[in-house]
Amino acid sequence: MITVNRNSLAFISAALFALVASGLAPIAANAAGPAAVNLGTAGNFAILSKTGISTTGTTAVAGDLGVSPAAATYITGFALNLPAAGAFSTSALVTGKIYASDYADPTPANLTTAVLDMQTAYTDAAGRAAGITEQGAGNIGGLTLAPGVYKWSTGLAIPTDVTLSGGADDIWIFQVAQNLNLSPAAKIILSGGAQSRNVFWVVAGQTTIGTTAVFNGNILDQTTIVLNTGAQLNGRALAQTAVTLDSNAVAAPGYANPLPATGAISTTAAPTVGATSQSQTFAESAPTADSVNQSLQSQVNSLNAAIQLLQAQRAAQSVSSSANFSSQIQGIAINLGMGSRNNDVMTLQRFLISQNKGPAAQTLAHAGATAYFGNLTRLALAEFQTQAGINPPSGLFGPVTRAYLRSIIINK
Repeated sequence: MITVNRNSLAFISAALFALVASGLAPIAANAAGPAAVNLGTAGNFAILSKTGISTTGTTAVAGDLGVSPAAATYITGFALNLPAAGAFSTSALVTGKIYASDYADPTPANLTTAVLDMQTAYTDAAGRAAGITEQGAGNIGGLTLAPGVYKWSTGLAIPTDVTLSGGADDIWIFQVAQNLNLSPAAKIILSGGAQSRNVFWVVAGQTTIGTTAVFNGNILDQTTIVLNTGAQLNGRALAQTAVTLDSNAVAAPGYANPLPATGAISTTAAPTVGATSQSQTFAESAPTADSVNQSLQSQVNSLNAAIQLLQAQRAAQSVSSSANFSSQIQGIAINLGMGSRNNDVMTLQRFLISQNKGPAAQTLAHAGATAYFGNLTRLALAEFQTQAGINPPSGLFGPVTRAYLRSIIINK
C-alpha cells in the first residue's frame, strides 16, 4: 500500500502544473473537488424515465428499470413478465426488477418519489458553482480531466476518447446547456481509481451515445437519452423524458457489465451507494460483502456459460451460412435500409459477419444477427462496400450491392 502525505501531494500538484504549462499533457485541473450529487431513491435504478424506455436488438441491463408517470405499456422491447397484481415485472434482458406507475402498491408512490429525487438531483447538480467554464470550447476529445465542476453554455462534443483521472472518492460534475454527443467508438475512460458512480453528466438537451461507444457516469438529462447500436453505459440513465436503447450493455454501479461489449473500459464499482447517500426504498435489506461477492461470482459464471454458448451458436451459424450463402444472397430481391426487419436482413448480417471487413463487422458479430437493420448493420455494410470498391459506400443494400454479391458468388 502506498501512503501519500501532504508534501507528496504538493509535489505531484506542482509536477502536473509544470507538465500542463509545458504543453505536454492536455489536462484540465480544478483546485478542489465538489461534493457528490445526492440521487436519493433515483440512485436505485440503472434506467429511470418519465415517458418511456424502449429497446431493439440484443440489449442487456444490469440493474432496475422504472417508468413514471408513464405506464408499463411505455416500456417496449423487453417482453415483460408481470405476475398477477405484481409490484414489479421481470425480463430476460434485465438483471434486476422493472417498475411502472400502474403496478401494484407500493410501486406507484415509490416511483413518484424516485422521479422527484431525479429532478431534485438535476437541479442541484445544474446549480453547482463551476470551477472551469467552456473547456475546449465545447469539445473535450483527447483531454484528461481532473475532478471538479465543468460548465458549458453550449453543447458538448466528445469526438475522441476523454480520460477522467482521479481517486475513488473524487467527483466530476459536467453541466451542459444543450446537447451532449459522444461519437461512435469513443470512450469515457476512468483512470487512477475513478468511479463511474461519482461522475455526473447534467444535460439540458439530448444525450446521444454513439455506436459502440463506451460511456461512464450518471446521466441526469432534462430530455432524452439515446444509446445507439452497441453502445455501452457504465452508470445510470436518468431521463426526464425517454430512454432509447439499441443492442446495448447498461450496468448500474455495483453490477458486473452484462455483455462483453467491444472496447469496454473496466471500472471497479463499489456495491454500496457510497458518496451518493441514497436511501434504498426498493431494497429489502443492505447486501453483505459475502452476498455481493457470491452474487457477482454467480453472474460471472453465468456470463461465461452464456458466452461459450453464443460462441458455439455463432460458429454453427457461420458454417451453415457459408454453405447456403449462394442461394440465400441470391434470394434477396428487395432493398434493405435503416429500420428494415426481416430474414433477408439476418442473411445480410451473417454474410457481413463472415466477411469481417472492419471494426463494425466485429461489433456486429458480438451483437449477432438480429434481423433488424440498425446503425451497426449500416456501418458494417459500408465497410464491406468500401472494400469491394462500391462507391459511394452508402451502407444501404440496393441494386448495385445486390448485383456485386451475385457476381462474386457466380464467379466462385
